[in-house]
Amino acid sequence: MSQESRNFYRKTLALVIPMALQNLINVGISSIDVIMLGKVGEKVLSGASLGAQVQFIMGLLLFGVTSGAAVLMAQYWGKRDMHSIETIFGIAIKIAFAAGIIFTSAALLAPQVLMSFFTGDNEVMENGVMYLRVVCFSYIPNAVVMVYLNSIRSMEKVGIGLVTYIFSLITNVIVNAVLIFGYMGFPKLGVMGAAAGTVAARAVEFIVVLIYDKKFNDVFTFHFKYLKIKNKGLTSDFLRISAPVIANEFMWGIGLSAMTAIFGHLGSAAAAANSVAQVCRNLATVIAFGVANAAAVLIGKVIGEGKKDLAKVYGGRFIKLAVGTGFFGSIVILCARPVILSVLVLSDDARKLLSIMIIIMSYYVIAQSYNTTLIVGIFRGGGDTRFGFFLDFIFMWGVSIVIGFIAAFILKLPAATVAFILYCDEVIKIPASTWRYKTYKWLNDVTRT
Repeated sequence: MSQESRNFYRKTLALVIPMALQNLINVGISSIDVIMLGKVGEKVLSGASLGAQVQFIMGLLLFGVTSGAAVLMAQYWGKRDMHSIETIFGIAIKIAFAAGIIFTSAALLAPQVLMSFFTGDNEVMENGVMYLRVVCFSYIPNAVVMVYLNSIRSMEKVGIGLVTYIFSLITNVIVNAVLIFGYMGFPKLGVMGAAAGTVAARAVEFIVVLIYDKKFNDVFTFHFKYLKIKNKGLTSDFLRISAPVIANEFMWGIGLSAMTAIFGHLGSAAAAANSVAQVCRNLATVIAFGVANAAAVLIGKVIGEGKKDLAKVYGGRFIKLAVGTGFFGSIVILCARPVILSVLVLSDDARKLLSIMIIIMSYYVIAQSYNTTLIVGIFRGGGDTRFGFFLDFIFMWGVSIVIGFIAAFILKLPAATVAFILYCDEVIKIPASTWRYKTYKWLNDVTRT
């Protein structure tokens, strides 16, 4: 192995390990809600899981904003142009704060309307409404923290994200246990306890990030003056790069929520099985998403340094890593299957469906790992932010959701068949994403310096 190869894998591991652990902790936070509420009851679990779709959609919108910003930031980081990075950060944080206010207002003032999109079960809806009215107070701090951590990640600062989410996880576990089950003399709040745990965890995240920014960040420190910087050129670049990413993430998020809504309207058993299957999928892809994020950072950086040939080499290596981590995630899901089925308190119908859905997820994660590394990592790192939008529009919406809807509500097919159809999109878009990679049209320097 050459010295250049060793440097690549060293840099990649330095990014992937903290980001994978960070992703794992993030999934762990949502898994805690599923596990604890699963012991309370199926209706409570379904209500909280469906209510969490609101924050999920906001998170994907913010991920679109920060991913678009990170494309530019990573390439400007390669050029060490900090003024441009500060300007882009200011734009992103203003959008994130506005999104947090909008989603908080909607969840606080119209939770019944939001829940009606996901379920027609009155008891599930009631639990979801209670969950939303509390958890909505976590949206604004979550938005700010997400933009900050994703921004400094593009400058190869990933350790603070891991530290932040470790504190968040500990807080969530303690507050959830105390308030969901009524330990230590506190009232037994059930679904509202889970929501309070999330609010407490997000507040701790915000405090940790604030302390780090003011005391320990030696590369980038937030100042309110960044919000006042006006640069028409960079604003235009940000909108041009970010708009397709935002549209892509929003479409993908709405697509997953549409799938969740289909399961929700098939009954509480289907909704509960799908919520657990989603957690399994998220757990199995934590390393894959770490690889994808590392690809975006390193490929963006070397392009910013003017080393496009090296970016091609990096792309090939990241694809191999993506396939390997995908198979690893598949094995994890299959090994965890008997444990998951034995631990959760589910109806027989939900348990049977979950058993099938875990098998579906075992091959789905391989395809998702491959596609995510290409689209979110390699393509976006190279400034190609539009292709992913067209892929999801065609394969997710045009194929899996449309046919899944027909299968569920017109043909009245079994829930397991509906699940197989809904989760086919990642598999069938592999040829298109592979073709795009081989054209090298994703390789672009999008900076102005």
